[in-house]
Amino acid sequence: MRELATGGYVVLEDGTVFRGESVGADGTAFGEAVFATAMTGYQEILTDPSYAEQLICFTAPMVGNYGVARGRSESARPQARAAIMREARGPAWTDWLSDNGIVALTGIDTRSLVLHLRDCGSMRAAVAAGASAYEDTLETVLEQPAMAGRALAAEVSTPEPVVYSDAGLVSVAVIDYGTKRSILRRLTSAGAMVTLMPHDVDSGTLAGFDGVLLSNGPGDPEPLVAEVATIRELLGRVPVFGICLGHQLLALATDHETYKLPFGHRGANHPVLHRASGRVLVTSQNHGFAVAPSDEEEATHISLYDGTVEGLSYPKLDAYSVQFHPEASPGPHDARLLIEDWVAELCRRKAVERA
Repeated sequence: MRELATGGYVVLEDGTVFRGESVGADGTAFGEAVFATAMTGYQEILTDPSYAEQLICFTAPMVGNYGVARGRSESARPQARAAIMREARGPAWTDWLSDNGIVALTGIDTRSLVLHLRDCGSMRAAVAAGASAYEDTLETVLEQPAMAGRALAAEVSTPEPVVYSDAGLVSVAVIDYGTKRSILRRLTSAGAMVTLMPHDVDSGTLAGFDGVLLSNGPGDPEPLVAEVATIRELLGRVPVFGICLGHQLLALATDHETYKLPFGHRGANHPVLHRASGRVLVTSQNHGFAVAPSDEEEATHISLYDGTVEGLSYPKLDAYSVQFHPEASPGPHDARLLIEDWVAELCRRKAVERA
């Protein structure tokens, strides 16, 4: 078997190989090869649970320029399987990758890799550090499950309720399908008491809160049948707000369709049209599945890239959702007030009830 003499390689399921040098942990990581176009936020990206089971190719020419910091992580540990870079800068970043067991390569022709993924779609792949026979690795790649049809929320969700903050004016339950810490921080700073709930929490438990937030998370929304049923039971009983995967689950609960995008939306400059006002928001996004285009009145926001539904509004059910990330982290602040506005409305209603 032929071995690559370089320090590492990326091998895609179609047999395409890209060579580079290892700057992270030893070993081989398997997952779905995707690309992220944000110029900053590399630590946030790798620790975002929505990137579980994925191999991240950064399109930024240099990654690691400004080091790492504990407060930037979006979860307790890295969630992505590997980092693929044109030029990794260190030593803080590369040490962090190695210390956290992340297989990482530098010197990869990321432009060619991204163009390949745009043309052929995201696909199963492996990132290997060290000399090994890539033909053998490719055989293992082809044995891996495709992302379509995979329910991953249980792998990243809290196993039991966790009180994130007990200080606030209203109580909000966050169903943890893979939530980012920045969402929790934004909720608490807006005045909410926040409790993180397992992905399989029942609707009866949730109905006791002033509001329920459906979080972001990894994988395909369609296999999450029980989670969708829970959301359907909640509608009209308690205010609901969904983000990313939470948006897709609300869509399924209200009879919209979801499907897998060819190469996903992952970046910090995605334009979204707010239909009612005509305003275009520049947004932070990270998803491989989307809500199918719709002309229905409840579809409030659409992607200007492909027409997919980026926002839903059901005033009579008190349910709203957005595909993009209003908390950003990283990303622009065009939609930053959506979380604050939702909590403010919950507080207003609470005050009316008490009056």
